[in-house]
Amino acid sequence: MLLAACVSTDPAATKAAQDANQQQTFVSEVRLGGFAHDPSSPEKGSVDLNGEVLFAKPFTLDPAWNFLVPRPHVGATANFAGKTSQAYAGVSWTYDFTEKVFAEATFGGSVNNGYTGTIVPPGFNKMGCNATFRESASLGFRLTHDWSVMGTIEHMSNAGLCSENRGLTNAGLRLGYSF
Repeated sequence: MLLAACVSTDPAATKAAQDANQQQTFVSEVRLGGFAHDPSSPEKGSVDLNGEVLFAKPFTLDPAWNFLVPRPHVGATANFAGKTSQAYAGVSWTYDFTEKVFAEATFGGSVNNGYTGTIVPPGFNKMGCNATFRESASLGFRLTHDWSVMGTIEHMSNAGLCSENRGLTNAGLRLGYSF
């Protein structure tokens, strides 16, 4: 059945076969990019390197509803100027507007190396806690079946659970490779 779908000229059958093949891989996509480090904060003025691994969906639904099933992800945003960096994990929901254009929303948790005490040196954010929530949004374009580029905004904060909650918001571009 899968072989028949692969050699079929029917686009829906080809897409179904590609989705089935993607489900057979543990890692579905890797991403790498650069972000402007929180341009509206005391930490502004540097650049971050972001890397992320997205895993295959744990199950699929009817194609019309499959965007509701998230992909687990892990990643890190590293700042090389000594400002706040983070490692994170969560889930990603992707919605395809067309075969080429897509949007993505994520939610999860992160750990950071930012300042959490009452005394914070000038030029640094008062993060409040080292464990935070993280969410992001991306608008992307598929260059080919395997390669995509996306504009991304990521934000982490403790949602007011700690004494301080400056948070951190980065924005930039990423390149993704799908398996």
